[in-house]
Amino acid sequence: MTFTKTTEQSSKYEHLEKMSVHELLTNINNEDKTVPNAVEKALPQIEALVAQTVANLKLGGRIFYIGAGTSGRLGVVDASECPPTFGVPFDLVNGIIAGGDTAIRRAVENAEDNATQAWIDLQAYDINSNDIVIGIAASGTTPYVIGGLETCNENNIATGCITCNAGSPLALTAKFPVEVVVGPEFVTGSSRMKAGTAQKLVLNMISTASMIQLGKVKGNKMVDMQLSNSKLVDRGVKMIMGEIPVSYEEASELLKKYGSVRNAVDNFNK
Repeated sequence: MTFTKTTEQSSKYEHLEKMSVHELLTNINNEDKTVPNAVEKALPQIEALVAQTVANLKLGGRIFYIGAGTSGRLGVVDASECPPTFGVPFDLVNGIIAGGDTAIRRAVENAEDNATQAWIDLQAYDINSNDIVIGIAASGTTPYVIGGLETCNENNIATGCITCNAGSPLALTAKFPVEVVVGPEFVTGSSRMKAGTAQKLVLNMISTASMIQLGKVKGNKMVDMQLSNSKLVDRGVKMIMGEIPVSYEEASELLKKYGSVRNAVDNFNK
């Protein structure tokens, strides 16, 4: 099958510099509307990846996202949000970006072209066969990501990917590929736009569905969330009030005593 990078094809819009602000925003929004439909077409692939992810987590494994540039940053964001949202250990979901943490804020030249560095980066975490490694690359051709997954495959470590081009080398390398084909960007080649949005949506699905399957949500509430600020403490108190017949003040005391919504409710019901 011939591989074509649709993310690199020319935008269907011309003379962007001549558009008014209203025209720019309307056209960008129109393109963004197509992204959820592209994600929907990939749902069977996403389901297979989530099922494998949950299976590995239940074995005591961890999730590792690897990527470069925007893709790497999105993985770091998703990983960093799991502990406060679901109360899981900080090392359960990990985001690794080509070039290291410096690259989160500032591009590191040629970091994505090193095909052996991802495996070196993963080894620092004592990567093992219970873990799953998900490569993120809109192009599907990033050497850092492909090289990392290839070595994982050689070491019997489960691999998945999120890419925005069909039939890419990355998708052919991953055991559980997710291909969300969003087409050309509004600004030609600017894959931080639709492709980045698609990747973020899929990452939301992977981490959220996996955590729910692990029992980190009760009903529709984040009962294990970290109480790291006043807003979250207030949310936690109201969650407790919704579960058991107590006043705001009583719920607040229970939350303070037991440290989480789940523990407060469970201990009240004993």
